[in-house]
Amino acid sequence: MSRISIGGVQIGEDSKTFFIAELSANHNQNFDLAIRTIEAIAKTGADAVKLQTYTPDTITINCKNDYFKIKQNSVWDGQYLYDLYRSAYTPWEWQPKLKEFAESLGLICFSSPFDTSAVDFLEEIDVPAYKVASFEITDTPLIKYIAGKGKPVIISTGIATKEDIEKAIEACRSMGNEQIVLLKCTSGYPSPLKDLNLSLIPDLKQKYNVEVGLSDHTMGNIVPIASVALGASVIEKHVILDRKLGGPDSSFSLEPNEFKEMVEQIRLLEDALGKSSYELTERMVKSREHARSLFVVEDIKKGQLFSKENVRSIRPGYGIHPEMIVDILGKKAREDIKKGTPMLMEYVEDVGLL
Repeated sequence: MSRISIGGVQIGEDSKTFFIAELSANHNQNFDLAIRTIEAIAKTGADAVKLQTYTPDTITINCKNDYFKIKQNSVWDGQYLYDLYRSAYTPWEWQPKLKEFAESLGLICFSSPFDTSAVDFLEEIDVPAYKVASFEITDTPLIKYIAGKGKPVIISTGIATKEDIEKAIEACRSMGNEQIVLLKCTSGYPSPLKDLNLSLIPDLKQKYNVEVGLSDHTMGNIVPIASVALGASVIEKHVILDRKLGGPDSSFSLEPNEFKEMVEQIRLLEDALGKSSYELTERMVKSREHARSLFVVEDIKKGQLFSKENVRSIRPGYGIHPEMIVDILGKKAREDIKKGTPMLMEYVEDVGLL
């Protein structure tokens, strides 16, 4: 698996979860609102803010027949694609300014391009990575064009079959680009929990030898937290300054304080997950003082035999291991031993013959 770095931040098993705050349409076509949202995102613990780079005409056509009418049991049902994207797109002239502002606040900024002209534009402003949206995963020529730029490619799998995923990965690898992150995604807005199938996360990681994350459209934190526990190294969520503002994505976007809470909870989870290791921590080593060990539990005179009555396995752990009881019973004491003394082999006569 290739090491991946976005904007100087490492992504992978030995690194902390990489958090992407998706601005999407939550600027409501207001530049000042976009700026204020990015400013709020910078205070949440997010690593990156992501834009979308398209126009209504680069993503669809202005056609009002039934093919272009949304009927997916989503928040956008009844709208025509062109009208939705006209209300949702981020003006391209904003994007260099938004990127510069985000970077001034310590955020990484990149985008999802929806055609080759968008890729060319994003290359001009030097984004450090690219995101392939769920509905573009079948556009392997576009994926090849993106991958050919030699930067990390993050691919959402929201509508993808197994074959779609394999073709998208092969499109990247055919261009010599192994910097691939798959995001488990469910293209429901918002996504029903029963449709998420988070158990696929470790399987994707093992099967395709790539980093895997989550692009999430649920509300609350349980899904991203569970995903990190399952091995996700990237979490992407939509962020809106205030859901009361409305807009195309408001119903499945987190407010900044909610995003911040998610980050904090996952950071706590990371501490709890630790690493796969049998090595004891300093605290665990100290706690072993209260493990069981052999102790003298009655006063013993020199020459007296050790028995189950005068030596027992009890807490604390300053005596010899409890399994040594078989080497002691029936042997003579080398000296007087007081009750409450940790049992040691040096108290046993003829211990050298054992």
